Amino acid sequence: MHAIIIGGGVAGPATAMALQRAGIDATVYEAYDRTADGVGAFLTLAVNGLEALRVLGLDEHVARLGIDTPRITLRNGAGRALATFENGPRRPDGTVSQTVRRADLYVALRDEAVRRGVEVRFGKRLVDARHDGDGVVAEFADGTTARGDLLIGADGLRSQVRRVIDPSAPPARYVGLLNTGGFTRGVEVDAPPGEVQMVFGRRSFFGYLPAPDGSVWWFANPPRADEPADGELATSTEAWRAELVALHEVDDGPAAELVRRAQVLLPAWPTHDIPSVPTWHRGRMVIVGDAAHATSPSSGQGASLALEDAVVLAKALRDAPDVPTAFAAYEQQRRARVERVVAYGKRTGDHKSPGPLGRVVRDLFIRVALPLQAKRAPRAMAWLYDYRIDWDEPIAAAA
Repeated sequence: MHAIIIGGGVAGPATAMALQRAGIDATVYEAYDRTADGVGAFLTLAVNGLEALRVLGLDEHVARLGIDTPRITLRNGAGRALATFENGPRRPDGTVSQTVRRADLYVALRDEAVRRGVEVRFGKRLVDARHDGDGVVAEFADGTTARGDLLIGADGLRSQVRRVIDPSAPPARYVGLLNTGGFTRGVEVDAPPGEVQMVFGRRSFFGYLPAPDGSVWWFANPPRADEPADGELATSTEAWRAELVALHEVDDGPAAELVRRAQVLLPAWPTHDIPSVPTWHRGRMVIVGDAAHATSPSSGQGASLALEDAVVLAKALRDAPDVPTAFAAYEQQRRARVERVVAYGKRTGDHKSPGPLGRVVRDLFIRVALPLQAKRAPRAMAWLYDYRIDWDEPIAAAA
């Protein structure tokens, strides 16, 4: 069996390596004609995502890339620390959630997939796909085609595979926030390395993470009620820097200075999710990762869910008698969990950009109820972080 995988981000190479462990060959086709080396901000790999990497023998490989981030402290715009949460449980071997530069994770997964024998082809933008007897033919924008026994869409938020499977699939939903970030050296912050600081600012949400090397990784979520049109956010770096400084200088804390002195400042992009994708598979085509269940970055779970998908799909293809049955089992194992995470991410993001009355309610909740909630967080969030995949256990057939 040979799989065509569309998309060379996190989900694509991970799925290829999971399939390889299940005895299935795969080729990864990436739309861009260059790699993602050095591109992008950073993301969290929660402990459940690291457990999925462990199944693939990649946990130690990836652990060398990022920063252990075991705790999150929430602050208000006055700089007051309100509560500290564990950023997921600490595993018996000491594993904690990790923050890693997006590009470093891409490169590590891609290079390891290639080292293991997976072919990755660049400049292959999918335009269509069709069933052909007992296989699938992928058609690319450069006029070439590829044929395989199955096709897996790991092509993200704006997945073309999702549209091929279901032309009426819902579009992504704008969640009312912009996203940006950067990296700053030369600014001291009052927080230990590896402890994420989340600030409910008066005008914009801000998060920052002191790194062991003295730099500070940060992100901001300026609210924007209406989704910006294409090109509307295109502005000079210095104009964008000035806008971000103005949003955050009304708050106490290092946010404005981190933006002002950032050596790397990323342009803004709108934040989206997809509450539910009705159709995950058709015939010998299926979707994984953001293509199937894009979640707001506020959930801290996008990459981890994609890694879980990769392992569960490979198990299903290993154990099921045929491809459609495997896809059905995969969806049944995953849908309820991922849609719950998407809803959780939306609720979390909504707290970042409430209206005037909502800010009053939110701030009261943060001052009074949040410290109590922090104490029960390990039990309340067990559903999110304690998810484990037993590779040796046969996958259950879909009901």
